[in-house]
Amino acid sequence: MEYVFAALLLHKLNKDITEDNVVNVIKATGVTPDQVKVKALVAALSEVNIDEALKAAPIAAPQPSGPASGPAAAPTANKEEEEKKEEKKEEEALEGLSALFG
Repeated sequence: MEYVFAALLLHKLNKDITEDNVVNVIKATGVTPDQVKVKALVAALSEVNIDEALKAAPIAAPQPSGPASGPAAAPTANKEEEEKKEEKKEEEALEGLSALFG
């Protein structure tokens, strides 16, 4: 995960996402970078438009704390179905990221 964060940080700062830059960001945190993961990340991101990927990424809305009440409250079955759908989306997103690291 730290490799993806390093790439996002470099992108945000308008720096090139190169092996050296990713290694330098990881080293700055006090961690010894894994060269294989760095190479895989840089290779995978070379064909990705990061701005478009960020726009297309699902963003989880904050959930209200406590049980819902009143006429706007959804039935329990619908709430459970929505939670299952959200979990599935999160799992699919994580599967896509895990492909970067084998």
